[in-house]
Amino acid sequence: MGASSSTEQVSPEQREAESLAASTGALTLLEKAFSIISDPVTKTVSIESLKECFKLSIDYSNCEAPFKPESFPGLLNHLGPSILDHFFIPDKDGLNWISFLNGYTKCCGRMPTSNSLNNLLKVFGTAVVKSGATTGLQVESSDAENKINGYLLPADLLMLLWMCWVMSWSSRNPQLFNVTFGLPDVNNLVLSAVTSSAEGGAELNVWDDGILGSDRQMPVGKLHVWVLKTVPNLPECLVQFVHSRLSNCVSQQDVLQPSSSSTGDSHSLSQSNHYLLTPGRAWSVSLTLRSTMRDEILKTCFTPDVDEVKENLLYRSSLHGKGLSRFWSNVEGYNGPILVLISATSEDHSWSIGALTHQGFENKDAFYGTSGSLYAISPVFNHLTSSGKENNFVYSHLHATGYEAKPKPVGIAFGGSMGNERIFMDEDFSKLTVRHHAYDKTYQSGALFPNQGYLPTEAQVLEVEVWGLGGEKVKEAQNRFLKREQLFTEQRRTVDLKTFSNWEDSPEKMMMDMVSNPNAVRREER
Repeated sequence: MGASSSTEQVSPEQREAESLAASTGALTLLEKAFSIISDPVTKTVSIESLKECFKLSIDYSNCEAPFKPESFPGLLNHLGPSILDHFFIPDKDGLNWISFLNGYTKCCGRMPTSNSLNNLLKVFGTAVVKSGATTGLQVESSDAENKINGYLLPADLLMLLWMCWVMSWSSRNPQLFNVTFGLPDVNNLVLSAVTSSAEGGAELNVWDDGILGSDRQMPVGKLHVWVLKTVPNLPECLVQFVHSRLSNCVSQQDVLQPSSSSTGDSHSLSQSNHYLLTPGRAWSVSLTLRSTMRDEILKTCFTPDVDEVKENLLYRSSLHGKGLSRFWSNVEGYNGPILVLISATSEDHSWSIGALTHQGFENKDAFYGTSGSLYAISPVFNHLTSSGKENNFVYSHLHATGYEAKPKPVGIAFGGSMGNERIFMDEDFSKLTVRHHAYDKTYQSGALFPNQGYLPTEAQVLEVEVWGLGGEKVKEAQNRFLKREQLFTEQRRTVDLKTFSNWEDSPEKMMMDMVSNPNAVRREER
């Protein structure tokens, strides 16, 4: 093991390296991994052992996206060696304990997100060069200041996102090595970065399929801003991949033996693509979340069992029926985070938006909620968090049971104010109204679909989906609630025939008596 015994003298350099590794919470894991993959005589790890540890052999047989860069398979083959080149640099005898710790901390230690993004870009740029392709990134030979310059093209960014997707997939399925699976459509993220980072991107026609193959340059500096604002969890994909591979060394000591088994299609993208929440869209949303909600939504991305994916689906208009009443019968009692997706069409273009609430829906005639986010889902992805100025996060109001002098709007809304909602969907789930962010002080400014103007836009609703992100316990609590409600409903509908077993007391006899002699005086028995 790399750690020294109590009788050995620990150098200040080793003590510092172990302290930094301990701050990540992975020191025990690193000790076990080092003892497994290191040579017991030299107490060093060979570069070949680490290459096998980070080896990634993946074949993708299908792809959602219509645009597929040809150099992507070669890039994946050089991902592991590129990680070693930047973090785990051995001397002539191999990688000793201190170098092993420093390599892990350099990649997975606590650091600003911008530094983590630089690490990711360096690995990507090196992998591209090793694969024989070209890139506009300029990776510095000395990383004393941890800087990187240059630019990415839309096709480069697509490959970077797919590389991060594969690392995330591998992190959640570390026991699988040689597998075949599909790649998601993340063009909404690429278009989001192009419109935000490329020169003249704001004026681009996002409905043009040629943008992905264009030579529009996205400078690294502007790309940094886009990642930090829109997908801040993207650099974590590299950290999770390195950590999971070392963890797998501990859980499976035969990891260094080449795997001859090949799993079938471990995740068929076609199984979940008929939902609005496709794997690519679910992954896009997950890159904005930093809680248990992220794990729940990632089930849609990486879980091969379709039934497990459907467990989080609370409502789908094409399945359960359109309308607020059908919606309410499926989401009532779910007291946890909820993601609502709406697909709509206007001016001959279809687009999708979303809203994330951190609490369940309530039948109220006023806005409520404590936090939430709005999303432009497709064709361009955008994430609008809370502005902190107002708390008009959610509005969900059914028809009142009694008389209302001034009836409130019936429907679902997010942001804005009564009568000027940022997003409003009517009770029939047929019409969607989206207003400019100037009407809304609850959520941040930004467009929810391409070419959104200042005037309100009315669109036709195509599909509505509601996904619960609260986990198993929240879902189980809702199931108990729905069972109780069903039991109460059945009890109210049940007629006690014993009450009407006596003809003299039956309603039928009373009605017949009234018809035969309506003027008869009936005294109440006392």
